[in-house]
Order: sequence, then structure tokens, then C-alpha cells
Amino acid sequence: MSDWRYVKNDGGNGHPLRRFVDRIKPTFSEGGRLSRLHSTFEGFETFLFTPKEVTRQGAHIRDAADLKRSMITVVVALMPALLFGMWNVGHQYALATGEHLGWMGEWWFGFIRLLPMIVVSYAVGLGIEFAFAQIRHHDVYEGFLVTGIIIPMIVPISTPLWQLALAVAFAVVIAKEMFGGTGMNFLNPALVARAFLFFSYPTHMSGDNVWVSAKHFGDALSGATPLGEIMTSTAPGVDGLLQNMSYSMMDMFVGVIPGSVGETSVVAILLGAAILLVTGIASWRIMFSVVLGGGLMGLLFNAIGANAYMQLPFYYHYLMGGFMFGAVFMATDPVTSAQTNCGKWIYGLLIGAFAVMLRVFNPAYPEGMMLAILLMNCFAPLIDHCVVAANISYRKKRMK
Repeated sequence: MSDWRYVKNDGGNGHPLRRFVDRIKPTFSEGGRLSRLHSTFEGFETFLFTPKEVTRQGAHIRDAADLKRSMITVVVALMPALLFGMWNVGHQYALATGEHLGWMGEWWFGFIRLLPMIVVSYAVGLGIEFAFAQIRHHDVYEGFLVTGIIIPMIVPISTPLWQLALAVAFAVVIAKEMFGGTGMNFLNPALVARAFLFFSYPTHMSGDNVWVSAKHFGDALSGATPLGEIMTSTAPGVDGLLQNMSYSMMDMFVGVIPGSVGETSVVAILLGAAILLVTGIASWRIMFSVVLGGGLMGLLFNAIGANAYMQLPFYYHYLMGGFMFGAVFMATDPVTSAQTNCGKWIYGLLIGAFAVMLRVFNPAYPEGMMLAILLMNCFAPLIDHCVVAANISYRKKRMK
């Protein structure tokens, strides 16, 4: 790689917080009394301010959308689903208990219930990342800014805080830091945390008694999700299956149903998808191909029609569980997904197809999106390798 050097950007020196940071910076720099904590200080500084050093020459990418801006854009895209999910937590509690809270009271109830989960997720995850950065003398990157908020959004609201802390620690250490940190992991850390909880504490991750929050942490009220109702239905045909469901298509589309905080509202998720697509942060190929793959597998099952679940209209899979949230925010993770354009189509199609297949064929895993994405995370490098190898082979033949 060619030589490169930094040019300083002096903007923002008049800000009081900027002056304070500059004043204490020598203490944490090389030769300072707390120089061993340089990585920690640098992490807080780059979180507060855009770094003052920029690349001037050499083989480097010049782009205004640095890692911090990308991560913050994803967090902004998550806000519609997060804010709606907070209200829905309170709304489902009010429906289960008959207590009248009003829409603001319902949102406040959900906020109070979710806030400790977000705090625990960030405290544990960032604490481990800062520790690894200090040990390795590396910079602290902003990757956990997104992971830390997604994890509480994809687990039941009744998850005990100590279980959530264990899951976050497992995901950060095993799925991320063990492989070198941000950008080096091949599995999505948020989904690894959910998988850890699912297989370690299955009674807290499935069934009807985990999705509707009670007033006390770790407790929950009864409330079946649409997926749960379908899996336990004894209706002889698809018409009976749909008639016995407690929720209409509009309920599922808007999101006024029990479920994980961020996964219930398709409307809110689509608003987030629009933000990611307009800003160019997420791949439209992956989003579209996941939806296409799920639809094609649903249509195939409709054609077979061996049971009521197979006869379920394919578009119902988009409205139930975490399918749309996974397609928009999880499958599109740029680190763990396929990198080639052709590979993205293959990767997304297989995720959508496997998610619906797991739902229909394996009652033990009614939410197939998690396992489908983790499976394809493992195969993403192989998909890219095959696409590149096929490209090379085609070009060689064309040159003969």
C-alpha cells in the first residue's frame, strides 16, 4: 500500500465540549499519565466528534459516509419500529389486563419496560468491546451502536435482564471479538445473541407467555402471536385456520399484535427500509430477493397444499414473526452478507426460502428467519467464491 499522511480539519474548536476534550487529550496520548487508556478515550472522542484526521493520498476510499455515519443512519432507520414497538408493549399490556392507560400511557409503559434492556445491552456489549480494544491497543469502532439496540428489539419483552446480559456477552465475545472485532465476524452478533437465548432458555423465548409484558421485570402475561396460533391450530383447512386467528391482516400489517418489540409492525419496518434504501446504506438486492425467495417458497407450498399451513397464502409469511425485520435489518448486514451483486441475489433468495421452509416443516422453530439468516451467514463467503470463480472461468473462455 502506498504511503499516506493526515491533514487536520480545525473545524469545531470553538465548541466548549471540543475544547474540553482537546485539553485532556494529552493525558491519554502517548507519554501521558493515562496513555494506556488511549483506545477508550479515542472511542469516546470519535463518538462525540467526527475525527480530525482525514486521508490525503494513497490507496484509500474517500467517502463522506464513514462507519459512524452509516451506523447512525441505521439507528435512525430503526426508530420507527422501536418507537411503535414501545407503544405496542403498553398496548398489549392494556389489552391483556383491561387497564386503561391512554396512548401516551401505553407508550410510557413500553418505554419504561424496554429502557433497562437497552441499557444492559449497551453496557455489557460496549464494556466488553472497550476491554478488548484496550488489550489489543486497537481503536473502538461504532459497530455495536446498531447491534446494541437491535438485540432488545428482537427478544421477548419479558426476557430477564441477567439472561440478556449473558446473551450479549456471548455474542460479542464468541461471534465478534474472537474473530477480530468489527468487520471481521462472519455471523450476525444480534442473531447470535437471540440464538443463544433460544437454545439456552427456550421457555423464555417461545410459547404464549413471553410476549406480553407484566409490570414486573421477567414476568409476562398470556398472549399468542399469529405464528403461535397457526402452529397450535387444529383447523382442518386453510379457511378454518384463518377464521380461527385472533388477528386480521390489517392488525398484522400495522403491528398491533404480540411479538418482539421491533418485529410486529410491517409499516414501521418499511419506513426504516425506505431510509436505508434512499441513503444507500442497505442493499436493495438483498431486501428484494429475501422477499422474493419467501414468496416463491410460499407459492410452492400453496401448490403442494398437503396441509392447512402449506395452503396459507404466501403473503401471510411477510406479516408474521420477524420475516420483514430480518429482511430489512438483519440479512442486509454488510459484514455478514454476500458481497458480489450476483451473490446478494442468491444469498437473499435462499434466506427467504429457508425461512418459510423452516416455519412450515419444523414446528419446533416457528420463527425460521433467525436460523435461515445464520445459516446463510455461514455460506455467504462460499457463494461469493463461486460467483467470482464462475466470472473468472467465463472471462477465460471468452478470451480463447
